[in-house]
Amino acid sequence: MANIETQAPEFVEKVVAINRVSKTVKGGRIMKFAALVVVGDGNGTVGFGLGKSGEVPDAIRKGIEDAKKNLKKIALKGTTIPHEIIGEFGAGRVLMKPAAPGTGVIAGGPVRAVIEVAGIQDIRTKSLRSNNPCNVVRATINGLTSCVSAKEVAAKRGKTVKEILG
Repeated sequence: MANIETQAPEFVEKVVAINRVSKTVKGGRIMKFAALVVVGDGNGTVGFGLGKSGEVPDAIRKGIEDAKKNLKKIALKGTTIPHEIIGEFGAGRVLMKPAAPGTGVIAGGPVRAVIEVAGIQDIRTKSLRSNNPCNVVRATINGLTSCVSAKEVAAKRGKTVKEILG
């Protein structure tokens, strides 16, 4: 447990979306908030969480706690991703392409939040189909986690990295 406590300050947290939801009951409407939060260490680890509460700060806090439980490691190649990939979740699709150093992060809204907390500095992305923040974040993380580095491919095939890259 002490190991988790020492790592906590290293994480970068970004609130992607705050949604006000209401439930109609006999006496009127009950308002609550849902906060979508992404968390990352800026070095290839990223996670997202959804927190719900009657108050915005509580929803954000719950979202951060949920995100830290769902951290995933992604493959990086320098400051970008190893190869082009399309991440999918539900109707959300995100096209991600590696970019040359100095390009920067070319991404919109929810995708940008995930990319920045993951520590990727050079990438080109395009969000296709759905613009629902929750599905776009999940699609981005699915795409990033399914990227494989040349080292992993070489190990799988029983070859050296030099043979794979040519």
